[in-house]
Amino acid sequence: MELFAGAGGLALGIERAGFETLGLIEFDRDAADTLKANRPEWNVIHDDIANISPLDLTEYFSIQPGELDLLSGGAPCQAFSYAGKRLGLEDARGTLFYHYAVFLHKLQPKVFLFENVRGLLTHNQGRTYQTMTDIFSDEGYTIQKAILNAWDFGVPQKRERLITIGIRNDLKDELFIRFPEKHNYKPVLRDVLADVPSSDGAQYSEYKRKIFELVPPGGYWRDIPPDIAKEYMKSCWEMGGGRTGILRRLSLDEPSLAVLTSPSQKQTDRCHPMEARPFTVRENARVQCFPDEWAFCGGIGSQYRQVGNAVPVQLAYEIAKEIYSGLERYSCGNCPSFQNKIS
Repeated sequence: MELFAGAGGLALGIERAGFETLGLIEFDRDAADTLKANRPEWNVIHDDIANISPLDLTEYFSIQPGELDLLSGGAPCQAFSYAGKRLGLEDARGTLFYHYAVFLHKLQPKVFLFENVRGLLTHNQGRTYQTMTDIFSDEGYTIQKAILNAWDFGVPQKRERLITIGIRNDLKDELFIRFPEKHNYKPVLRDVLADVPSSDGAQYSEYKRKIFELVPPGGYWRDIPPDIAKEYMKSCWEMGGGRTGILRRLSLDEPSLAVLTSPSQKQTDRCHPMEARPFTVRENARVQCFPDEWAFCGGIGSQYRQVGNAVPVQLAYEIAKEIYSGLERYSCGNCPSFQNKIS
């Protein structure tokens, strides 16, 4: 079961790993429509999770506490008013994470997968994540966490995610889950940008397009005449730091920077390597490892947002594959035929 499902990057990777989807909850209309359009057999619930979590979830989903193998999702990060006071679920009340914790409390899955941005570790001076892990522990789970860069796992993109996996305490001595091993080869944009299906895409203004034509692949504002860069950057010219995101043009021989929810922001440009334009929706979807047939619903702005918010499908698959293998080893190790075989 997945909460905050978005356009399906995490759910699709989990499906590929072998799991059957019992239900997905998503508040955004376009993202929910995307899920329904691509997987009509999935039980997609378009609703505010605050309306679902107070229900009798075992009756609502026809499942008993403890039966669910995996609860997945990543609640948007918010500071907790009572962080550090050890009030259990009360610490999280009023946040979206609270509803994730309620699902965990009521359904008691064998394993949960909670993904979020790396910045969650330091959000609110680290108190937010500490409160989350305290709540996970209070609910009876043993926690393991890792920062995974999608580029290490077959995704042509530098994108770091904080991955938290919890194993129910009564299973911790028999159920073992590893984080995936890094791939030997790390893909670059050249590997994925050939023959991308045509799709809608944003365009730069004529002024910005002409400036980007001066930027070489792999370059940024320092690689064009200073007077032109200064005129374009205006107040940013006086800022400190490298400002490497300004007028940034990617190269075919490097991975993408993290795909964003908007294709053209002044300080976080990701210009196409060969053309003076942003990536199209479909090109961004390739970088996020969505299959070409995965259609996105809604207007172009919504489609960019759905793709940018998604967990890369390949990264989700690599993580879910390890969870599936761990659950499979646990199940086989506890079935009578397996016990007879090893006795």
